[in-house]
Amino acid sequence: MQRDPYPHYTRARDAEGLTFVAELDAWLVARDADVREVLRRAEDFSSAGSLRPDVMPAPAAFAVLGGGFGGRPVVVGADGTRHQELRAPIVRGLSPARVAAAVPYAAERAAALVDAFMNDQPGEHKGGHVELMSAYARRLPGDVIGRIVGLDPADIPAVVHGGYRAEELLFRPLPEDEQIAVAEDVVATQRILDRYARARHTEPREDLCTEIVASVADEGSAELTLDQRHEAASHLQNLLIAGHLTTTALIGTTVLHLLRHPDQWELLCAEPDRIPAAVEEAARYDSAVQGFRRVTTRPVTLAGTELPAGATLFVAFGAANRDGARYPGADDFDITRTPARHLAFGFGAHGCPGSQLAREQLRLTLRELTSRLPGLRLADDHPVTMRPTMIHRSPESLHLTW
Repeated sequence: MQRDPYPHYTRARDAEGLTFVAELDAWLVARDADVREVLRRAEDFSSAGSLRPDVMPAPAAFAVLGGGFGGRPVVVGADGTRHQELRAPIVRGLSPARVAAAVPYAAERAAALVDAFMNDQPGEHKGGHVELMSAYARRLPGDVIGRIVGLDPADIPAVVHGGYRAEELLFRPLPEDEQIAVAEDVVATQRILDRYARARHTEPREDLCTEIVASVADEGSAELTLDQRHEAASHLQNLLIAGHLTTTALIGTTVLHLLRHPDQWELLCAEPDRIPAAVEEAARYDSAVQGFRRVTTRPVTLAGTELPAGATLFVAFGAANRDGARYPGADDFDITRTPARHLAFGFGAHGCPGSQLAREQLRLTLRELTSRLPGLRLADDHPVTMRPTMIHRSPESLHLTW
């Protein structure tokens, strides 16, 4: 289900009503019209359970987490007025003007990362090899969101590592000793973020960290309260994870599908003006965030299925984006397709506020790779395996040659 959900989605779209999927412990909402209906009706379908873990950590791991900062409601899991309050500083911090101001830095980092792996090749060979996820895709988004948040470059690798460790703890089955080690890494990241929150409260700057701290602090207070520190760390951790893991996944799947369709790759190399359309098609075809959970707030009927209050739904953006009723030939990867309003970045009140930043990084990536490495191809001796998660879908690794 996690490594390849698309056959499950097809069966769910073809079935009458909704399908209950045991692996998700939820009703699967797979048709485009049904997904949009849920996202429009936030009063009936609450986001309160959207980040419910797939795996509940052991008590010993929870004990370690108790020594960190966080655990407070974040924007993804909030509804109504509280959601608007939590979202406001993020929207300001990721405004079109701030994203535009970050693009030159993102372009510089993208070029430098490609330089690094192109130059790190044996001199006697004409071609080259790179594992793109570790050399590029896991680095560019962290550098970019880290700069917007206001992190020191020296702290970004630890924060990115902490984001992946948090995802492991909540979405991967791990033995207890490994859970404890992962929890320690998560807490170490939270302490870094707490340090930034306290520093920005004392000395505000023009960065997203300051926006978030100001949104939780009492005006004129000399110090943040302990609860405010927990709140700030929760928001920063959630924002940073969303800001780099999702874009990393999108870069990986986009390059993978372009190279699995050599005619599409060659067309993009020959006609780089198609890059924006390729970005939209890649996001539609294999969405980085496959979906989020919602919980019914009252008895409702959806797609003819009667649901009681408290029922859990998995609202599958990835399934909706392959709905043939909205996208003719939906299972075909086609960068010449006229872009439509897909759901890869959500829809409505919970639409991703960082979608433009993600798109810009993907455009820069495709511009770099198509112009400098038009002979790029998948390495024959490294089969691609997708990561077993529904929340940041990407290749485990992506070995490329040229």
